[in-house]
Amino acid sequence: MTTTRAAATDLDPIPYPFNEAAGLGLSDLYEQIRNTPGMLRVTLPYGEPAWLATRYADARFVLGDKRFSRAMAEVRDAPRQWPVIRPGGILAMDPPDHTRLRTLVTKAFTVRRVEQLRPRVIELAESLITGLIEQGPPADLVEEYALPIPVAVICELLGVPTEDRPQFRVWSDNALSTTGLTPEEMAQNQEDLRAYMGKLITEHRAAPQDDLMTALIEARDVGDRLTELEMVDLCVGILIAGHETTATQIPNFLWMLLENPDQLKKLQTEPELIPNAVEELLRFTPLGVGASFPRYATEDVHVGEVLVKAGEPVLVSVGSANRDALKFTNPGVLDVTRENIQHLGFGHGVHHCLGAQLARMELQEALRVLLARLPNLHLAGDITWKTQMIVRGPRTMPIAW
Repeated sequence: MTTTRAAATDLDPIPYPFNEAAGLGLSDLYEQIRNTPGMLRVTLPYGEPAWLATRYADARFVLGDKRFSRAMAEVRDAPRQWPVIRPGGILAMDPPDHTRLRTLVTKAFTVRRVEQLRPRVIELAESLITGLIEQGPPADLVEEYALPIPVAVICELLGVPTEDRPQFRVWSDNALSTTGLTPEEMAQNQEDLRAYMGKLITEHRAAPQDDLMTALIEARDVGDRLTELEMVDLCVGILIAGHETTATQIPNFLWMLLENPDQLKKLQTEPELIPNAVEELLRFTPLGVGASFPRYATEDVHVGEVLVKAGEPVLVSVGSANRDALKFTNPGVLDVTRENIQHLGFGHGVHHCLGAQLARMELQEALRVLLARLPNLHLAGDITWKTQMIVRGPRTMPIAW
């Protein structure tokens, strides 16, 4: 494909997304588009055409500018990879409603609260690795290590009983599916998850606990700052978002390090670099098949050289923006010693990931324990990659040591 300035305003948008579902490669088209003035018009499998922001400056601008709305996507034929428009919860809200809900949750994810959770994460990671060593190789890194850590932490924060966690995982996978379910099945999955969460809220009302859900119930019942449905959907969103990306990035990060053995060796000999390495891996790893969650211009807005007219959607490719040579030196190189890594892996602006500190901590300790306890870690077979999901990563990852 040859992309030109004329193509950026062409009436015939280009099919999107570009990345393959299997693997973690970033399509070469992104670099070609970044080197072309303006933005590109794209069309996804469903919904109306959109502009695609691929450069760091454009991406950060769209994510941070209050003239772009997420809430408009709820009433439009939003560009998307799946057939139905799903309830977006807090991710589909604009201020002031977004601010009201976000303020209630942020206290659970402060740096201080996250640091209080760090010993629990270390204990869990150590216990899981001890179990792997005792049973002997091979093992599935995803099922036996990457998933249990964030699932346990977020479920404990919300008071989800241990025996319910397998069912929760099924609901969560379904919620993040792109084409694996029919619209009817997707709607039923949403209702089942809401019903479960409503039941859990009822149980917490009857027997309050020292967890995030009880705090949200108090805000709902005493302060009247949440509707019942808002509280249900907020808990559903926290439950899903609080584990899926972290559980996916643990094997993603290992795969990237195995593909860059010099960087893996550096971390094994200099584990103090792991916090910085997590930031670099967040920059370097393009998590999605393509950009999701469109932002709609509420008025005419210039994004770089392009006039985005009121009512037009813009998709932001974080994976592409994090590889922009105008922002990062040698962006296509994984460098765990890179300094001042201002990546967009957690977004930017009002929708910056509220669990970013928790995710960072979990990724740091999961990687630290893994590399320290299994110094000869290597693949023991073929990876099975997720398909028909919003996020990319191994579904199974056989390892030995």
